[in-house]
Amino acid sequence: MPDARYLILAAVVAAGVTWALRALPFAVLAPLRASATVRYLGARMPAGVMVILFVYCLRDVPLHRSQSAVPLAALAVTVGLHLWRRNALLSIIGGTAASVMLASTLFAH
Repeated sequence: MPDARYLILAAVVAAGVTWALRALPFAVLAPLRASATVRYLGARMPAGVMVILFVYCLRDVPLHRSQSAVPLAALAVTVGLHLWRRNALLSIIGGTAASVMLASTLFAH
């Protein structure tokens, strides 16, 4: 069994490494907050991410089958809720609920 000094030193080293790894992101992000590029990306990325998610979620939807009505109807509910209330959480929950309800009632096997 290792002696007490070795165990204490190992615990101190582990604590130091853990603290450094947790503090590093804050130290790196501090200068970036004043960057014009980061401000630009912060303003433009949410719409870009939503477009990517939209394309990703609907890329395999066959438009010639009746089952494609479920994701398209859920998309319409999501967009409608967002345009009505401008609340992302409400839109996400409402669209998800619409998708689950439509899929489980209309197209249950």
